[in-house]
Formats: sequence, structure tokens, C-alpha cells
Amino acid sequence: AKHLAGALHVDLNTQLADIKPDLSKGGRHPLPTVQQFSKVLTGLGITTTSHVVVYDDKNGSNAAARFWWMLQSAGHKSVQVLNGGFQYAIQAGIPANSNKVSVAKVDPYIIKEWRLPLSDIVEMENVAVDKNYIVIDVRSPERYYGETEPIDLVAGHIPTAINIPFTENLDEDGLFLSKEQLRIKYAAVFDKAKNENIIVHCGSGVTACHTILTMSYAGYQIPKLYVGSWSEWSRNNKVIATNDK
Repeated sequence: AKHLAGALHVDLNTQLADIKPDLSKGGRHPLPTVQQFSKVLTGLGITTTSHVVVYDDKNGSNAAARFWWMLQSAGHKSVQVLNGGFQYAIQAGIPANSNKVSVAKVDPYIIKEWRLPLSDIVEMENVAVDKNYIVIDVRSPERYYGETEPIDLVAGHIPTAINIPFTENLDEDGLFLSKEQLRIKYAAVFDKAKNENIIVHCGSGVTACHTILTMSYAGYQIPKLYVGSWSEWSRNNKVIATNDK
């Protein structure tokens, strides 16, 4: 119905993921290959020198954070997420319309590999019982404790994972907390484990990127992302915890 003037559209399901028929292999939003993502960036007219600003209508927790992570992992230097997203931009008086936006033709955007650290279900099964690791589940407490599961087939969480909902990264207006507040919030996590031993996940590897973005914004080194997340774990007959049991 409406977008910020000049904004191009990026689709989470078809451009920022490579969804398989069997969701037990990679979960609901597995990453595309770097070759597939290269075609997406080229199709959007993005070059290695482009300054990219991304937003969504969910306070950055949906496609915006995922796109940010993917661009960062592709080695893109200049990318930002719009604080407050679409709603806040409208309130601030940024022009919006439903006009079609033309895309500039550019040379192919070459990506050789994902550069940011990733985890997979094999590692997760090993670290779920390793006290040297901290696994963070950013879903709502109700989903984490197994009280409800509106999306995936089974309720609960990965054993030993701690719950830090991504919504706690925001204030009551849907804006990010200050860098200082966020640094204090996550200090205990980074004090207890080495960066390479911190793994963040969610339902399908999307909102986890919001917490990783938050950690980066607060000045911490980016930890591992488990893209398959609960949607993959819960479909592979792995041990499931509920109510902290």
C-alpha cells in the first residue's frame, strides 16, 4: 500500500532465504547461497560502494535485521537499519508513496563466502551440554518455556539455552535502547563466554539477527548465528526442554 519514497522491496522468503520443501533441513528460513544473494544485490542495483539503509514494519526485527546481517556477512561496508522502522519514519514526516521505483543496472555483485560466524545443528547438539558456551534464544518467554508455539510444530527450547527476548532491545516506543544501556544488558553474556562460544538463535534465524545487530550496535563483536534455529531443531527429534526442566 505504501513505502518510503524511493525504497526498493526485498522479500524475506524469496530473496533473503532459500526455503526447502523439508523444513527439517535448515529450518523455515535457511540462508541462500552466496551466488543467489549476489544476484539479489545485483538485481537491487547495489554495488560494493552503495550506502544501504534497510527498514521493515516490525522495529527492524524481521527482514531488516536479516538483510543487515547478510550484507555484513557478505562483506558490505556501509549498511544501516532504520531505527523505529516504517512506522517511526512516517511519524517523523519522511515522504511515502506507492510509486514504482526503477532499479539501476550495475555490474554483478561478487560474494565469495559468508564472513560472519555461523553455527549448525551438529554444533548445537554438542554445545547444548557444554558449560563453556552460551546459547541465547531470543523468542518470547511463552515460546521459550513451551507454553505456546504459534509457528513451529513443537513447543519448548534447546536444552541449556537462556532466554533474552529480542523485544528487550527496544524501549516502549519501539526504538533501540541506548548503546550504554545495551552494553550493560549484554555485559554478563560476553563476560561469561568467549565471543566464538556465544550462539544466538530464534525461531528461524531472522529475529536472532535483531539481537546480533543490537550487540554490534552496543560495541560487542558479532557472535555466531544458528540460522536453522528452533524450526530446524524441533523437527529433528532432538532433546527439548520446557519450563527450565
